[in-house]
Amino acid sequence: MTTSIPQVEQDRLLAARVAAGDQGAFDAFFKEYFPRLYRFTLTRVNNDEGLAEEIVQRTMCIVVRKMGSFRGEALLFSWLCAICRNETNAVFRQRNLEIHEDIPIEDHPAVQAALETVGMDDGRPESARRRDEIANFVRVTLEHLPANYASALEMKYIQGHSVQEIARSLSIGEKAAESILSRARAAFKERFRAIWNIEPNFIVD
Repeated sequence: MTTSIPQVEQDRLLAARVAAGDQGAFDAFFKEYFPRLYRFTLTRVNNDEGLAEEIVQRTMCIVVRKMGSFRGEALLFSWLCAICRNETNAVFRQRNLEIHEDIPIEDHPAVQAALETVGMDDGRPESARRRDEIANFVRVTLEHLPANYASALEMKYIQGHSVQEIARSLSIGEKAAESILSRARAAFKERFRAIWNIEPNFIVD
């Protein structure tokens, strides 16, 4: 029977190999994370493809220099997104562009309450760390979804919009909005469950 390596440990090993100058590890890292960071950034720059690519390239340059400092307190993609956010903000400030602040889904009261139930019965430090990692992954999962899925979930579960309001915002019919929400919930749960082996019904039901 084989035991799968936890994602956080896989992240640590990959980061250590990249920091050590392993070209194969860097190629694997770039192939995996550049497209994900690009999609993450594109939704934050009004779908300006050129600007998104520039910001991600700048982010990657910073990340390669800092890779040795990654300790695995959170998922590698969470760490990359934090650096990418900072770089996005820096570019926006340099160009006098308006910065749109995002509301992290893990800050939603319902999500916070749910996360507090994870591991709270034993009080062990490992449980607190696991809860923090799950909170990080909630955000990372949302960020990794297609833009229309993420927008629909944010409007529904963070901003409290009705299906009718979501439909208007996305310029689609109500049935189409319901369909997007249904597919977005399914995609969110599948990705969350695959990493953590925890049913995420408390988050998006």
